[in-house]
Amino acid sequence: MNPEKFIEQKMKEAVKDLYKTVPDDKILQTQVTRREFEGDITAVIFPLLKISGRNPEQTGQELGEYIKKNTPEIEKFNVVKGFLNLKFTPAYWLKTLSIISTSHKWGYGQSTGKTVMVEFSSPNTNKPLHLGHIRNNLLGWSISRLLEANGHRVIKVNLVNDRGIHICKSMLAWLKNAGGETPQIRGVKGDHFVGDYYVDFNRIYKKEVEELKLSGYSQEEAEKEAPVLKEAQQMLVEWEQGKNEVVELWKKMNSWVYEGFDQTYKSLGVAFDKTYYESKTYLLGKELVKEGLERGVFFRKDDGSVWCDLTSEGLDEKLLLRSDGTSVYMTQDLGTAHQRFSEYKLDEHIYVVGNEQNYHFQVLKLILKKLGYEWSDSIYHLSYGMVELPEGKMKSREGTVVDADDLIETMISTARETSLELGKLENMAESEKEELFEMLGLGALKYFILKVDPKKTMLFDPNESIDFNGNTGPFIQYTHARIRSIIRKSGDLEKGETIDSVILNEKEIQIIKLLNIFPEKIAEAGKDHSPALIANYAFELAREFNQYYHEYSIIRETDISVRSMRLILINTIAVVLANAMDILGIKLPERM
Repeated sequence: MNPEKFIEQKMKEAVKDLYKTVPDDKILQTQVTRREFEGDITAVIFPLLKISGRNPEQTGQELGEYIKKNTPEIEKFNVVKGFLNLKFTPAYWLKTLSIISTSHKWGYGQSTGKTVMVEFSSPNTNKPLHLGHIRNNLLGWSISRLLEANGHRVIKVNLVNDRGIHICKSMLAWLKNAGGETPQIRGVKGDHFVGDYYVDFNRIYKKEVEELKLSGYSQEEAEKEAPVLKEAQQMLVEWEQGKNEVVELWKKMNSWVYEGFDQTYKSLGVAFDKTYYESKTYLLGKELVKEGLERGVFFRKDDGSVWCDLTSEGLDEKLLLRSDGTSVYMTQDLGTAHQRFSEYKLDEHIYVVGNEQNYHFQVLKLILKKLGYEWSDSIYHLSYGMVELPEGKMKSREGTVVDADDLIETMISTARETSLELGKLENMAESEKEELFEMLGLGALKYFILKVDPKKTMLFDPNESIDFNGNTGPFIQYTHARIRSIIRKSGDLEKGETIDSVILNEKEIQIIKLLNIFPEKIAEAGKDHSPALIANYAFELAREFNQYYHEYSIIRETDISVRSMRLILINTIAVVLANAMDILGIKLPERM
């Protein structure tokens, strides 16, 4: 039940009856009443003055008196200058609670017929996933769930960057130093194994650069002429030429990485409807570049490289093919976008990629537009800020980045330590405890990252995220478990007990108002591509429950009708909390 729409309809009826004119819907303006005034919904009077022929106060008074007289749901009204503040009766909010509590998936929209593709994760196959990937994956998953809640059909896709100089570097280092070693032999995840050889390549490369500098090369010359880099570049050419031993090694090492990625995705609760591979899409991009070259959209330089001139758009020239004919990221992104819009009738394509790639996606859309693809306007770059940690905390094995698997393990371990310190787990089986620790650890990680607006750079503190009393996932999880405990102790939700005569107090009305705006929050968050709005809504709802529980008795309430209403109210809170957190990919425990 939307109170603003309800009042707009009553205003329309009042204007029609009082002033013998049917007002245009555009001039019927309502908003939630500001806190310093008494009321629930405020109608703006100024646009109606030409119709009424009276001053704002007179018009507001006439409309208020008419609506109160003819609308039993309105308890009182007041006029402040050009604003009419209307207050609903407690019975109206009780009926609203009844509607919410009996609705299936309250807040979720009906099917829109709109199809949206969301690309996220997009890892390179030369290293394991890290903290930045965690924010990417959690944003991509929650954005997908959010759009589904808005009634859209969502296709979740991953693009694996499985080719290019980066994987050739890992392959070359493995050939030089592995002696046939495999992840199974060493006993490590495949993505970590391959990542170690990427680090090994950089060690070799830096050593060779220093040796060249000692022999008289400049820094720039040494970086270009290092033998190991030239070997990697040649390996990339041989891969694109289809040289058998290079391709077979590439397949083997990528298979190790995929197995490792799958374990991390499973831990995060992330899955994809389809996975694309750059190795299969870059050729499509090269065909588009060839087509653009023939049509004069692109141009070739003397060294054979192909470029797109964007200077007339205030940008620079963009490389599309290197002089040796190998492609760049932009090339494959052109091909992938073309393939996806050919495969699916997409209304929107969202790329979840960090803000360091803002320029890349600006160029991608411009080039596609130059090629004549109008659907380029349907591409949206969900640009997000980086994640930083307090200095010195949780360094990875390489000492440079925070590994995703290490972070997940640390979060679960921290949840275990914190929960055991708090006690209250004596009656739980060990398996149930471990399931709870995982739920709390991942809930803390996901919530702490998702509660921040995607566009902002964020500081992630693992210890702060696990706090049971702040704006955290565990606080909301504990709130849900507490409500479920109350309901279990009550024995039932007092089914069949009439609550129609119950008079709600102001705190209960406040909570029902908050429950009532959940559909609006889902719509707003979907429009803004911001799961943070849902996260902070869930925290506000959990906080309101805890205040209510502290101030009012529920199980010990002696009035059976009031007790029944309160049980229905808190059960509805639990359901809405579960729905909100489900959008974020966070599970809520039944008990803690």
